[in-house]
Amino acid sequence: MSVSIDARGPRWSAAITAVVLATALVTSNLWVIAFQAVVFAIGAIRGPQFTPYALIFKKLIKPRLKSEPILEDVRPPQFSQAVGLVFALVAVIASITGAGGVFTIAVGFALAAAFLNAAFNFCLGCQMYLLILRVRTAK
Repeated sequence: MSVSIDARGPRWSAAITAVVLATALVTSNLWVIAFQAVVFAIGAIRGPQFTPYALIFKKLIKPRLKSEPILEDVRPPQFSQAVGLVFALVAVIASITGAGGVFTIAVGFALAAAFLNAAFNFCLGCQMYLLILRVRTAK
């Protein structure tokens, strides 16, 4: 049985993620990207509804929203968090090893995906999940 979450939460989280990733990109700060990697890890392992950003949404934002929750399956956003985690870990390793170009590319890709979700409600990782699911079931 799949868990459903309020779809507005991941979009809110994507907005915060975009700000954090933009900060990491501009400053090339290892600690900022490491923090985001931890957030992605929580979302990938426990579910996006357990990240610090989701808790802010649940406590401060959601009670002020007038519309009814829009429910979605948790699996695509959770997969998206795992994809973000991979990019963040690549960026952390690149930062530690002095590979600034790889850091910039990894953070840039994660930032682009977070921005797409926050600004246009297009979750790239979710679409990847659905595509993989279609390919697996077509076999």
